[in-house]
Amino acid sequence: MGIDLSLIWAVIIIFGIMMYVVMDGFDLGIGILFPFLADTAERDVAMNTVAPIWDGNETWLVLGGAGLFAAFPLAYSVVLSALYLPIIFMLMGLIFRGVAFEFRFKASAARQHVWDKAFVGGSLAATFFQGVALGAFIHGFPVADRAYAGGPLDWLTPFSVFCGLALIVAYALLGCTWLIMKTAGDLQKRMHDIGIPLVWAVLAVTGIVSIWTPLTHPDIAERWFSMPNLILFLPVPILVLACTFGLLRSIKRYAHYSPFLFTLALIFLGYSGLGISLWPNIIPPSVTIWDAAAPPQSQGFTLVGALLIIPLILMYTAWSYYVFRGKVSAEDGYH
Repeated sequence: MGIDLSLIWAVIIIFGIMMYVVMDGFDLGIGILFPFLADTAERDVAMNTVAPIWDGNETWLVLGGAGLFAAFPLAYSVVLSALYLPIIFMLMGLIFRGVAFEFRFKASAARQHVWDKAFVGGSLAATFFQGVALGAFIHGFPVADRAYAGGPLDWLTPFSVFCGLALIVAYALLGCTWLIMKTAGDLQKRMHDIGIPLVWAVLAVTGIVSIWTPLTHPDIAERWFSMPNLILFLPVPILVLACTFGLLRSIKRYAHYSPFLFTLALIFLGYSGLGISLWPNIIPPSVTIWDAAAPPQSQGFTLVGALLIIPLILMYTAWSYYVFRGKVSAEDGYH
């Protein structure tokens, strides 16, 4: 029995996208929460919690896209053709967010509000169109003769728009719990206060997406609710409820670290539910990872490079988070 290179590459891409969602999610969430911060000092502290690490977080997005191109060129061509516009809008949002990071601290007090707006707008746009792309991906893409056979606006549906709004809520919660972990004083207390309604909002949108998806996709409904899958997958919603309870309890107790950890668990469970719904299709509803795979020689050649670079990315990421560990304050920076 040979090595299944397509499966290995699928795991690498899934891992890369998950790392991006977690790591870039909380700094996009900070941008979403910016209007709720009281003054310039609090906004400075919030940005300082992610300023040393935000650009490294996006390495995982590049890894996921490059891996898709190298290992599954059919999926790369179809998915990017179908999602050309939302991906362009997402990248424009990321550009505005990135420029705001660099220019906000250099701007005069009279001009700083311009970069605050760029930071908020870029974060909202990037998050919304990531969610729209996700919703369109779940809905699926028509493929004919190994090419995208749909229209340029097929991605724009009520479900995809709702997924965009849902991801804004999820990233806001991730940013909120990150600030709970990384700050103290009035800013941390404000995040504790905002956290409770955000948890309920995330639970609500998760429930709506979880109901909407099987109602509109019979194949996904059959996968979740047929026996014995119903028993096998039942731990996922149970764990979602358990993590939500733990998250609410930790926020009410004014805990520092556990809210962020519970939020990470919720993100992972949502990601797992998506995987259960779609696996092994890389172009829903019917093109599998093996159908879309590059020749084994290409996958093997690029895998050598990936296995060399991924440990380096992990070590760099771990080191940067270790160096900038601890709380951030307006007076002392990191301590």
